[in-house]
Amino acid sequence: MIKRLSKCIREYKKASILTPLFVSLEVVMEVIIPYYMGKMLDYGVNLGDMNYIVKVGIMLVVFCIMSLVFGALAGKYAAYASAGFSKNLRHDMFHNVQSFSFSNIDKFSVSSLVTRLTTDVTNMQNAYQMIIRIAVRSPLMIVFSLIMAIRISPRLSLIFLAVLPLLALGLYYIVTHAHPIFERVFKTYDKLNNIVSENLHGIRVVKSFVREEHEKEKFNSVSDKIYSDFVSAEKLLAFNAPLMQTAAYTTMLLISWFGAKLIVSTGNVPEAGLTTGDLVILMTYAMQILMNLMMLSMIFVMITMSRASAERISEVLSEESSLKNPENPVTEVKDGSVEFDNVGFSYKNDENKLCLKDASFKIESGETVGIIGSTGSSKSTLVQLIARLYDVTTGSVKVGGVDVRDYDLDALREKVAMVLQKNVLFSGTIKDNLRWGNPNATDEEMKEACVLAQADPFIQTFEDGYDTYIEQGGTNVSGGQKQRICIARSLLKKPKILILDDSTSAVDTQTDALIRKGFADYIPETTKIIIAQRISSVEHADKIIVLDEGKIENIGTHEELLGKDPIYTEVYNSQTKGGKA
Repeated sequence: MIKRLSKCIREYKKASILTPLFVSLEVVMEVIIPYYMGKMLDYGVNLGDMNYIVKVGIMLVVFCIMSLVFGALAGKYAAYASAGFSKNLRHDMFHNVQSFSFSNIDKFSVSSLVTRLTTDVTNMQNAYQMIIRIAVRSPLMIVFSLIMAIRISPRLSLIFLAVLPLLALGLYYIVTHAHPIFERVFKTYDKLNNIVSENLHGIRVVKSFVREEHEKEKFNSVSDKIYSDFVSAEKLLAFNAPLMQTAAYTTMLLISWFGAKLIVSTGNVPEAGLTTGDLVILMTYAMQILMNLMMLSMIFVMITMSRASAERISEVLSEESSLKNPENPVTEVKDGSVEFDNVGFSYKNDENKLCLKDASFKIESGETVGIIGSTGSSKSTLVQLIARLYDVTTGSVKVGGVDVRDYDLDALREKVAMVLQKNVLFSGTIKDNLRWGNPNATDEEMKEACVLAQADPFIQTFEDGYDTYIEQGGTNVSGGQKQRICIARSLLKKPKILILDDSTSAVDTQTDALIRKGFADYIPETTKIIIAQRISSVEHADKIIVLDEGKIENIGTHEELLGKDPIYTEVYNSQTKGGKA
């Protein structure tokens, strides 16, 4: 995990190295300053030697300025390195997510990925800044101060050695018991994000069914869970401050008690033993040691929190797409023919839990094929295998006579255009959205695609035409308008296979008929696969595939299926009778 995360430092290695270097120099200055202050007290103030006081005073001013400069530089480079590290983490995670297959995304969930890209990365940024600065400063300060304290009075320094193990045990207990709670909290954060995202996406449904109170209860339930977990963790972490303060005041008291006795016994003579200046130095080092122990405990707390985040980020970075290009991929799709050979598919990649079973059929290039079936009959699953959005569990799918697993993924998907069930438009102009199909499309090409998709008539009614701004998710256009823009976007790819996954459900039957007529007249060489609920959308297809519970029930033309296939006939009768009523 550490090795994988450290790769994200990259161009910020220099700043990450300079930070601890300047911190080390700052610590040296801060350890030297108390030593010379004590000596000034013994050899300058007590003896009344003004020359010594001035000489040491100038040295102390220089040390203080150097300490300030080193501290400022350390802070600057720490901020630069930590911000850069978090930027690279987000960059690498986002780029890896872009390579994920649908299976990989299903594994993590969208809300979890959002939490990892935001909250978890912020935790890592804060932790990294503390690691390269405070985590270097505190141990160095403790070690250097302890060495100087032993040099001044080995006997009094034993007090530190007695207190440190007790503090270490206390901190170990806090960290080991708090970490599991923080792991649980971040998983609950995923659930909270999911609830918020779901609520905002479905806000119209929530309001139309007057379910605001229900949504509030769901949110409050998860929010209360996060609150209770944080309270449990904070109760443990709350022991940190009193533990440190008890150790600090006990140490100060013992040093004062035994130090005063030593000074009295030696008459406060530097050559004879411990002096007032030495005691001041020891007290300063004691405070430095204990304050930095407290800082070290804060680092442990931050690392405890960020450890769970680091593990979650590492999971995303180490995840490899379940779909990979072969060693020597095919980069040219010969034609739009499609062949399913005994295909079985399971979302869990388990042959015993197939949702699509024994699918075998062939589509010639340029044919129009309709797919009909009840909800949950695996219609969408079947067509997603053509563009290799998922890999088959058993059997094979061929496009242009080649197994889709042998193609370069980009090359295959360039020639297989899909208008999915859930149409998505991105914030930007209509032109911006259309150019997702072809970044280099001209205005004439975009207009031609929109005419074919029956989108041009309503676009022309907008004040800004093709420059009309689309809000995020396409909220300022209707469902039917959104579908037609998405169809036009797919046509701009000039695909050899065009798949419409129930993509005309929100348009009226006349517009649906015009779209199909346009396809027949202007792109006859393109294979068209249409999933629909309406018989009228597929009755003129060259063949119609009837699916039922993940199996192909029948294949034939409208005339062949009508009256012979019970499922198709039932759907046809229910729709035509409903239309006559």
